[in-house]
Amino acid sequence: MEKSIDRNRLSAGIGLIVIGLLVLAAQFIRSDWVGLLFLPALGLIFLVWGSATRNVGLLIPGGILSGLGLGVFLIEVVHPNLESVDTGGIFLASFGLGWGLITLFSAIFTDRTHWWPLIPGGILGLIGGLLLAGDVGLEVLEFVGRLWPVALIGLGLWFLLRRGSRESPQ
Repeated sequence: MEKSIDRNRLSAGIGLIVIGLLVLAAQFIRSDWVGLLFLPALGLIFLVWGSATRNVGLLIPGGILSGLGLGVFLIEVVHPNLESVDTGGIFLASFGLGWGLITLFSAIFTDRTHWWPLIPGGILGLIGGLLLAGDVGLEVLEFVGRLWPVALIGLGLWFLLRRGSRESPQ
């Protein structure tokens, strides 16, 4: 027990020092690259920290910040070289990948795989992919945007019918 407390204290101390050094360096180094690499670096710090301590609570900001950072990096560095590519699609797809990292890292480095991040990640990735698909993707998004309330109605009916079938007769 004492060793795990020391290990957790050690990893927390190292993690906070590395984050502090990163933030301090970002304040004094004036370069576009520092700004572009800040979020991915912060995400990587949290992913490594969470992996080392097997703490999913650290993997969550790691995945989110990594996805955000990848999106910003791709928009600023790659997108100017590509014409007619939707920046919103690039950003959302990258952000969705970051959410997927949470599930991947939790499966590899913790005792329990966390599947829930695949829900927001999948939605963001799907929307990003549809935006990147162009006119066809926009038509699909418009269609889904009009009909999604039907899914709520169906889910509500399912809850009502499921509940009614479980009640015992009196």
